[in-house]
Amino acid sequence: MTDLYGIPNSGWKSPQWNWGSAMGTGHDCAMICRQKFSTRESRTELIDQLCSGSSPYDAPFEEVKLVLGLAWQNGRWDGSDGGRGGYGEVLNRMASADRYEEGGSGGSFLDANRNFVLDLQERYPLIANQKEDLEDMKSVASLLDGEDVNQMDVARRKCCGLVLNAMGFIEKGL
Repeated sequence: MTDLYGIPNSGWKSPQWNWGSAMGTGHDCAMICRQKFSTRESRTELIDQLCSGSSPYDAPFEEVKLVLGLAWQNGRWDGSDGGRGGYGEVLNRMASADRYEEGGSGGSFLDANRNFVLDLQERYPLIANQKEDLEDMKSVASLLDGEDVNQMDVARRKCCGLVLNAMGFIEKGL
């Protein structure tokens, strides 16, 4: 389990995480995350880094998942999460800390992350505005076939960047 922002027992798999509650490490991390990405510049930098397809990345992937979770949580109010059948379902699965976590029902690191990327891709047409965006997301699929951990990391990060960008993360923030 990774401690996010140096907060012990933080991360989606931690029993102290308590996603959606005002009590717990999830709430503590969300406050830090909102502050970290409070400027348009910081949000643009994150999207650029995620979509670049190159590593190393500054943002730990648990932080990226937290950003997505907060964006989807906000998106429930304005529809930017894709509405019914959209990313709210992925958020619920992420909060259960099973399907997308190594060792859970997701299986291995590669399988759990493949599940995550496929679930993000499946809902992307609900929020994508441009044909080019859909093609970019489709291109991520070619990175899912192998057993290369680094290639999977590139795929999951690019997928997250595309989703955040299509949701208007740069403009709206968290």
